[in-house]
Amino acid sequence: MKKYENFKWEIPDFFNIGVACCDVHAVRTPDKTALIYENDSGKVIKYSFGDILKQSNKFANVLKEIGLIKGDRFAIFLSQQVETLISHLAGYKSGLVNVPLFTLFGPDALLYRLQNSEAKAVIVNSNDVDKILSIKENLPDLKKIIVVGKNRNDKYLLNYNDAMEKSSEDFEFVNTKSNDPALIIYTSGTTGPPKGALHAHRTLIGHLPGVELPHNFFPQKGDLFWTPADWAWIGGLYDVLFPSLFYGVPVVACRMRKFEAEKALHFMAKHQIRNVFMPPTALKILRNVKDIRKKFNINLRSIASGGESLGEEILNWGKEELSLEINEFYGQTEANLLVTNCSKLYPIKPGSMGKAVPGHIVKVVNESGELLPPGTEGEIAVKRPDPVMFLEYWKNIEATEKKFVGDWMLTGDMGKIDEEGYFWFSGRSDDVITSAGYRMGPSEIEDCLLKHPAVSIAAVIGKPDKIRGEIVKAFIILKDGIERNEELSQNLQSFVKERLAVHEYPREIEFVNSLPMTVTGKIIRKELRQREMEKEKKRGGE
Repeated sequence: MKKYENFKWEIPDFFNIGVACCDVHAVRTPDKTALIYENDSGKVIKYSFGDILKQSNKFANVLKEIGLIKGDRFAIFLSQQVETLISHLAGYKSGLVNVPLFTLFGPDALLYRLQNSEAKAVIVNSNDVDKILSIKENLPDLKKIIVVGKNRNDKYLLNYNDAMEKSSEDFEFVNTKSNDPALIIYTSGTTGPPKGALHAHRTLIGHLPGVELPHNFFPQKGDLFWTPADWAWIGGLYDVLFPSLFYGVPVVACRMRKFEAEKALHFMAKHQIRNVFMPPTALKILRNVKDIRKKFNINLRSIASGGESLGEEILNWGKEELSLEINEFYGQTEANLLVTNCSKLYPIKPGSMGKAVPGHIVKVVNESGELLPPGTEGEIAVKRPDPVMFLEYWKNIEATEKKFVGDWMLTGDMGKIDEEGYFWFSGRSDDVITSAGYRMGPSEIEDCLLKHPAVSIAAVIGKPDKIRGEIVKAFIILKDGIERNEELSQNLQSFVKERLAVHEYPREIEFVNSLPMTVTGKIIRKELRQREMEKEKKRGGE
């Protein structure tokens, strides 16, 4: 499309996410639906942009009343619910720096993030408030805990509903600059303590092309967006919620505590969802359901996925079962939605993440930041300045500096780019397997294993080996009803040998019931490697 030819960013001097995603639409189309929320009892409640404006203004006044001022950090410890959206919008319009937190975090994880961000206030559901109270004495910066739900008598607690009843609907938003801080999202913590990626208001503008393309020119008439991804993460917030509202497209929300294929399909059919961001793990779970279109009256127009490579097997399943081409995209917390597929614009190459999203300069570089030619493996990097790029790691100058080589932000992901501009992911820089001189990324091997009819989920790592340096080891979750035995192990090894190469087959296979994953559904290969190293140490001491 002409829109993406010679694309140039148009970043205004002043921009506020809350105003752009709420106030603008409330003035133009106050009765238009913004959010469709299905609560825990199955009741469906619709909120218009006019409703959202009034509530976010009221809550912004609550935040002002408790003493929060521009630049203060405000933690949002809620799930997919209307209060989460209200809190974010109110925080943005107040000039605060929002800190989303995942509801499954325990006290230790919360303590680190609340201490590190120096949050002045936090909003939390009543059933999770004890987690905050248990660490309150170690949070000197935390002045107020706002509770959604039942009242509690405590000097630090403020009931959300009570405060909202007394609050005014009139609020004058803070006219933030595009480059003013807006939120801190903490990384998954797979490589050391979590780091807080500080983003500016402009990050929403930077995300827009990366949402439009994988959803085949979003928005279209009748679009309706949903994701099972939690709103505590950049995927739920900026792959779905705020880009959708920016365009005036309604979002469907519910608290899906555990992803179950049948429930998710029923939910999509019930609400006639048109657009979905579906993490790879969720797609693999859905793949176990047969005859989806016969059993469920789904009405999907687009599915996008990111976080792990899908591979040919899942892409073919999407065509056969869902009658859709699944568009993969690539990004990370520090700079999201950098590369994508768009089946309506260029053909999908199975195994490829797609091409650089217009507006982003994404290349493959070596350790010195020098560009590598097509077909050469190196580290995927994006050039600054870029509106989707984080400002810095919060209170971590050293880590921020290490993230860059010159003007290139290093992603830590290894890959290559072909002559046509398609990117091919091979693995994290510390996930690359070196065996007898061969360098292998785990994704390709995992993709191959997923094609086997017995395999549900696979994770591949390099296990230390005295002779080869490392050998390939695979951890396999089998599909229901499949028996674990040596014959199946040998069959899987032959399966990989025949489809990839002899040096890439897993010399060891371990059948498991579960795998360590981040809360965003990525396999933590580092933890699997650590387990193997500990086993080797024990063997050495025997």
